[in-house]
Amino acid sequence: MMKRKAGLYACIALAVANMVGTGVFTSLGFQLAALPSPFLVLSLWVLGGVAAFCGAMCYAELSAMLPGSGGEYHFLREIYHPALGVMAAAVSLGVGFSAPVALAAMACGKYFQAALPEVPYVVVGWVAILGISSAHAFSIRTSGIVQVAVTGIKLTLIGCFLAAGFFAGHPVPVAPAAGDMRMIFSGAYAVALMFVMYSYCGWNAASYIIGEVENPQKTVPAALLIATAFVTVLYVLLNGVFMASAPVSELAGKIEVGEVAAISLFGAAGGRAMSGIIAVGLLAAMSAMMWAGPRVIQMVGGDFPALAWLARTNRGGVPGNALLVQTLLVVLLFVTGSFEAVLIYTTFALTACSSLAVLGVIVMRIRRPDLPRPFRCWGYPFTPLVYLAICGLMLGYSAVEKPVHALAGCATLAVGLALYIPMRRMSVRVDIR
Repeated sequence: MMKRKAGLYACIALAVANMVGTGVFTSLGFQLAALPSPFLVLSLWVLGGVAAFCGAMCYAELSAMLPGSGGEYHFLREIYHPALGVMAAAVSLGVGFSAPVALAAMACGKYFQAALPEVPYVVVGWVAILGISSAHAFSIRTSGIVQVAVTGIKLTLIGCFLAAGFFAGHPVPVAPAAGDMRMIFSGAYAVALMFVMYSYCGWNAASYIIGEVENPQKTVPAALLIATAFVTVLYVLLNGVFMASAPVSELAGKIEVGEVAAISLFGAAGGRAMSGIIAVGLLAAMSAMMWAGPRVIQMVGGDFPALAWLARTNRGGVPGNALLVQTLLVVLLFVTGSFEAVLIYTTFALTACSSLAVLGVIVMRIRRPDLPRPFRCWGYPFTPLVYLAICGLMLGYSAVEKPVHALAGCATLAVGLALYIPMRRMSVRVDIR
């Protein structure tokens, strides 16, 4: 049996690192291109934080009530039907973890190239992917140590940048301008929220490794809530500093917003140094997803005998074959993906799955009120309803504004459902209906 060695700090580091990654260092430029108003942009990050915290509250109840690794795969299988679990696993495997790691590798390469132009960004991306994957192949304990270390380094560097921005930046007008309130209900605002929600993806990270956590029914809920609240404050401050550091016109449409802001604050040399620092910080996000992702694949292998090789662990308790599969998918997406398209498509599919899990809190309160709930969602039923309302409006508007990406997300969900039929025939588990 796999030993549980991940404690509260490792779980918080995992969730924080999953969130604070590619999105917050790359998405501001896309938001400002559509919404050139500091008030609207900051309201996006506050709204995204509210949604993420509501979602974390719901996942905390599910994690304590239905302990088991796998995240949405485990929750949807137990709440609704194994077919929806397989769908969630397909989404997690294809876009939930592999795509964000590939996106982080792209961003890491771009930022590192800004610091050292002579180094090709593709080479940096390859080294980052293979290096992080190798680090997580040793043991669960090693994964926890690596995660706490790289997350600590990243947060220290971000703290230094925030301090510099507050002292050297210019004031940012945060009051709404004429027409801003009307823009909140526009399609452009909803699409911009997709970038923000992608940045918050990872608030549920600790639910993927429940089987490896000490005292999971207390540790996982605490980690989910602490990490989400911390990151919400951090995101609002960080985006405020970005906009205080450089004119909106220079940030709009840019991916490397951190580099632009740093150049405005510290000059060309300082900008190169900050770009290198951000590149190193992105390794923490890659590390978090390379730790959590293979656990979903491992759970699928444990449920379907024909895929049992995916559930095998090495001497350190790491699902090595599952880790290898995810690494191969990351490499494929890294060499073929388009940054903006992959980001929007990824967010659409992930939000659909997380919304089903959050809805499951209401379903289980009605269907199974007798189940022990060591943690109960605060503010029920308003908390899950707030999350579902925000995500539902965002998905609806984005489907109108970006129909191709929405169709791609729906196609991924449909493929996941279709996979259930052949996988059921390979299974001998009595709970696969």
